[in-house]
Amino acid sequence: MAQTTGLRVLKAIGEAVPVRLMKRDLLFVVERLAAVLDERRLAIILRQHGIGKPTNAADAPAKLLASFLRKSDECTLGRLLVEVAILQTAHTPNDSGNALPEAADYYKVDVAAITSKVKQEFAAKDKAKATKKIMPKPPARVVKKAAAA
Repeated sequence: MAQTTGLRVLKAIGEAVPVRLMKRDLLFVVERLAAVLDERRLAIILRQHGIGKPTNAADAPAKLLASFLRKSDECTLGRLLVEVAILQTAHTPNDSGNALPEAADYYKVDVAAITSKVKQEFAAKDKAKATKKIMPKPPARVVKKAAAA
């Protein structure tokens, strides 16, 4: 639940980033920063933007992201720039878990509202699982073969 909340806060921060830089500037910076991301953080970026998973070994996540970046507009590149910067500084020894809350505060993202929505979604999923377990399974149908005449 904490991970989902963190991802939603990161997405809301990305949506709050204004467009200011030229596309070539943003592309340059995002490509350089994304190149040093580890695979786990790169997977987060791919999932956040619906880029998808590699279909074969030749389609490395870095190649997928590079292709996506070249096709993206300035607004998306600005969001990616902030998201990559947050992911790079998050969970470093000097950060101690402050990067995401500080960015949320800076971009005026309501973390409490996102947290409560995630809790409601998880509760609904748990409730659906519980009701699914309680409902008995219908008896299996017995199919009789017709006698060959």
